Amino acid sequence: MKAATTLTLLALFAGTTAAFAIEPIKGSITYNGHVSRLPKSPPGSPVSRNFIDEMGNRQLETYLVQPDHTLKLVSRRQIDIPSGGR
Repeated sequence: MKAATTLTLLALFAGTTAAFAIEPIKGSITYNGHVSRLPKSPPGSPVSRNFIDEMGNRQLETYLVQPDHTLKLVSRRQIDIPSGGR
């Protein structure tokens, strides 16, 4: 019974990986299908990028170098920008 439950759960999660994928936004390195290669970076290396999006929010993205040296977007978070006033 445990094996059947485990297989069912694996099948469910295997079909939903695309639902958890982070889509690039304007300003992302891979936005609009752009492919960047980092031939000197070892696979698995993290690459960070921060930028200000169209709404004026600072975004911090993390990419991982894939075995073919392309970048895969793995996380994005919005960073609060201090207002500067007191």
